[in-house]
Amino acid sequence: MPKLRAVAPLFAACTLLLAVPACGPANTGSTFAARDLGRPAYVSYGTIVSSRPVQVAGSSGIGTLAGAAAGATAGSFIGGDTRSNILAGLGGAIVGGVAGNAIERGVTGGTATEFVVREDRGGDIAVVQTNEEGLQPGDRVAISRSDRVRLARVAPGAVPQPASGTSARGVQPK
Repeated sequence: MPKLRAVAPLFAACTLLLAVPACGPANTGSTFAARDLGRPAYVSYGTIVSSRPVQVAGSSGIGTLAGAAAGATAGSFIGGDTRSNILAGLGGAIVGGVAGNAIERGVTGGTATEFVVREDRGGDIAVVQTNEEGLQPGDRVAISRSDRVRLARVAPGAVPQPASGTSARGVQPK
């Protein structure tokens, strides 16, 4: 039974640290939350005028807290007396917090693309999302606005191009 008591905190710590990736958001242009199903989104159209790669830095603090809790729990079982257990618990909390933070940053961070889109109705917007569709400047896109703004490629001929000789707002130049 004593061996089981020593293994239980280690098992709990590993379980918490392995669960942190599940907390990471799925920030893709084609992933939707269950609450978005059936929810209306406003759609407009435009043309991508530029794009650039960007770094996404994600950290909510959940990884740090989970790692610290797991480390403190595991560390508190090290040592023979109360003082040793407390010191090992504090050390475990620090090490676990650092490890949890690093794991969370690795899971929630990454690369994405910032797109600048000239809307047919006028004006430019910038949207940051992953680029599963391989969108490039010059591509026609549908701009879907709900809780987030998403871009999706429009099939050629599916949406009329802005009339030539007019601005994006449909006004004849002078």
